[in-house]
Amino acid sequence: MAELLLELFSEEIPARMQARAAEDLRRLVSDGLKAAGLAIGIARCFATPRRLTLVIADVAEGSAAVRDERKGPRVGAPDAAIQGFLKGAGLKSLDDATLVKDAKKGDFYTAVIDKPARPAPVIIAQVVTETIEKFPWPKSMRWGAGTLTWVRPLQSILCILGGTVVPFAVGGIASSNTTEGHRFLSPGRLAVRDFADYRAKLDSAHVILDAADRVRMIGEQAEKMARANNLELVADDGLLTENAGLNEWPTVLIGTFDEAFLDVPPECLTTSMRSHQKCFSLSDPATGTLANRFLAVANLTATDGGRAIIHGNQKVIAARLSDAKFFWEQDLKRKLEPMHFELKGITFHEKLGSQWDRMERITELARQIAGSVDAEPDLAGRAAQLCKADLVSGMVGEFPELQGLMGRYLAEAEHMEPRIARAMELHYKPKGAGDTVPLAADGDAVAIAVAIADKLDTLVGFWAIDEKPTGSGDPYQLRRAALGVVRILIENDLRVPLLALMKSHFSDRLSKPSTQLTPPDALLHGVDAHTLGLDLLSFFADRLKVYLRDQGARHDLIDAIFALGGQDDLALVVKRVQALGEFLKTDNGANLLAGVKRSASILALEEKKDKASYTGTSDAALLTAPEEKQLGLAVAKVRGDTRAAIQVENFAGAMRALAELRGPIDAFFEKVTVNDKDLNIRINRLKLLSEIRATTEQVADFSKIAG
Repeated sequence: MAELLLELFSEEIPARMQARAAEDLRRLVSDGLKAAGLAIGIARCFATPRRLTLVIADVAEGSAAVRDERKGPRVGAPDAAIQGFLKGAGLKSLDDATLVKDAKKGDFYTAVIDKPARPAPVIIAQVVTETIEKFPWPKSMRWGAGTLTWVRPLQSILCILGGTVVPFAVGGIASSNTTEGHRFLSPGRLAVRDFADYRAKLDSAHVILDAADRVRMIGEQAEKMARANNLELVADDGLLTENAGLNEWPTVLIGTFDEAFLDVPPECLTTSMRSHQKCFSLSDPATGTLANRFLAVANLTATDGGRAIIHGNQKVIAARLSDAKFFWEQDLKRKLEPMHFELKGITFHEKLGSQWDRMERITELARQIAGSVDAEPDLAGRAAQLCKADLVSGMVGEFPELQGLMGRYLAEAEHMEPRIARAMELHYKPKGAGDTVPLAADGDAVAIAVAIADKLDTLVGFWAIDEKPTGSGDPYQLRRAALGVVRILIENDLRVPLLALMKSHFSDRLSKPSTQLTPPDALLHGVDAHTLGLDLLSFFADRLKVYLRDQGARHDLIDAIFALGGQDDLALVVKRVQALGEFLKTDNGANLLAGVKRSASILALEEKKDKASYTGTSDAALLTAPEEKQLGLAVAKVRGDTRAAIQVENFAGAMRALAELRGPIDAFFEKVTVNDKDLNIRINRLKLLSEIRATTEQVADFSKIAG
């Protein structure tokens, strides 16, 4: 067993591509070696700005010889099948195949494929060459006169197995046992023997191989630098990771900028410094306000202590912050009301009209939703009317990620109602899985109304033009929009009639398109609003499953609730699911489930056999056996108790009521034969089973529950 070390050394790899590329290298090489019959051990991958590295332990000396007999098509099969067989088996013609006689199934061809044993270096050379030539970079380039493509010009390939170079060449670059250290601090080539030697020599040559080590190094230096200046680092994990992808030997330096820039909203300053210079912001721990200092990460240890580097960063940051200050001051001179009229000139989608059209739809929808979320309709309508106005601001034009937030700042500058200002920022939330939602407990009912309206309009619009997410893509982030609505409703325990809202909104879209930009054939024809609403509701059900699965809930319980139809009160669905899940953990719940499933199975079988439905109420006079009489009384009582509990949303009480059926059902199946010889008694007993089904379906469709 030997160790394989592979390094692909190039010009700087974009930071955002490094982690994925390292993992792709590990996967492609490992899978390729295994597919070639070479046994390998644990594989680890690494990435720095200029290299992808892979080390694989316990690589076998070679692959074993293999003989494989492959069955081919029958004699007389279509030519396409025969050619496919020949190509897969590596045969030139049917003369090279073996004809097998089979009197029963017909004659067919077979091929014996002998794969000779191959030494590990030969296999590695082939697999690595194929990996490099077909590497799945999101973007790649070609340089010089060669045909090889890589994300940036590939400069060298290090490939050694057990200390010996594996010989091969790709794009005119021959493999070797050498690499390079830091571009400036340690120029020249370094010869290495194995991974331990490789890592040690890189470290001495000012290259930190592991990205996690670089992240930790930057974080520790930044925290130490901030404390030394009585300041606090503004946390930014994404920026930490990005800087780790930009620097092989990171050194944190501190700089300053003019205090006059602090008049600009702090998020504008931090976004500008982050986007343009990859610099961290600092705050005053006593006040929490932004300080006029920043941290830059250099890719070397400068001989002058970093003074020249910081001086250059300060000049660039001063220019960038001057731009931000200019945008802010210009935006302040305008008002949100006239700004929102400019939305008429911004297309949202060619089939759904302009941002102005969308704003009008959101405004109407927000007013409709307001009553369900305890918001004032006038405030919700006004917030929705202005919520997209900042899209035409200079600041959002420069930094799109500040949309919403800039609306809030501009609204506050105009001394608008605070709830309107907050809604302008919060209506985009949640922006992702880790983001928060607007909360009614924090006084954000207006923001909730606008946030739901914004997301519902997006979903209804794209459903109306049949632009739904597919398994391979979701370009309009509709899954995120639906999950956002789910989270807002559940985390605020809100009762919003989604289906009615969506049907009404679909009706408006289908009957009177709101923009001349909508071509006549843009919207679905022949599909009614009710059908579209139910289809979109099922999409919400799928997103609810994702949400609840993350909370540990069972997806089959969600199916059991939604199977009842018309379940559009998502907060109520969650309560039902939780109560049902707790109930099924008990002995009563588990046994009742078995009994209900048994009765449903018998009923379904007999209805299918008789081609009849036995839905209805059983006749008490025909209940002769003590056990069926007891069951009939229990069903009648439980049906009423369950209905009463559900009406007051006491789902735990509804489950306790259902539990009373367990004993009577068990006794019934133990003592009573459903298919009695007397036809009337048989039909009556089947109706009794249908009553069990109807009673339990007040809570859930038990047939959808696993177990």
